[in-house]
Amino acid sequence: MSIADDIAFIREQERALVLPALDEHTAFEIGGLVRERAVAEGLVLICDLRTWDRQLFFTATPGTTADNSEWVRRKINVVRRFHKASYRLLLERNNETLLPASFGADPANYVLAGGGFPLRVDGAGVVGCIAISGLPGRLDHGVAVEALCRHLGREPAELALPPDSEASEGK
Repeated sequence: MSIADDIAFIREQERALVLPALDEHTAFEIGGLVRERAVAEGLVLICDLRTWDRQLFFTATPGTTADNSEWVRRKINVVRRFHKASYRLLLERNNETLLPASFGADPANYVLAGGGFPLRVDGAGVVGCIAISGLPGRLDHGVAVEALCRHLGREPAELALPPDSEASEGK
């Protein structure tokens, strides 16, 4: 799969993974799916799920560090500003992990890497974000997509990016 194919596929993921609603219970269910997978597979990751005004779910598995929290924060800022998956934006920017100076986006607050995914609510648009950090960026992205698929009753394999790609990895 080429980078252009990955970008098109991520756009399809963003269009397909729309929640009917987002509240504390929904966030806990989606975040719980991430945590269950992480524990079952021994994945080292942090998951943060939030609306733009507050955090609704957070989990960290053994082996994570403060660096993972910083990566999550910076990915959330990217999704909030652009309403796109952070991995999609990374690929669209030719795997440059920092935004150009003309964007006025301080690298201390923004990073282009896989793992931030917009939470769209039907009739409301992008209202928040799920962000994962700890795995290579493509895998962080995949964990978020899988949890959303499972929550929505969709088969995750239908919307999963293939593991092999020319695409870059991140934290």
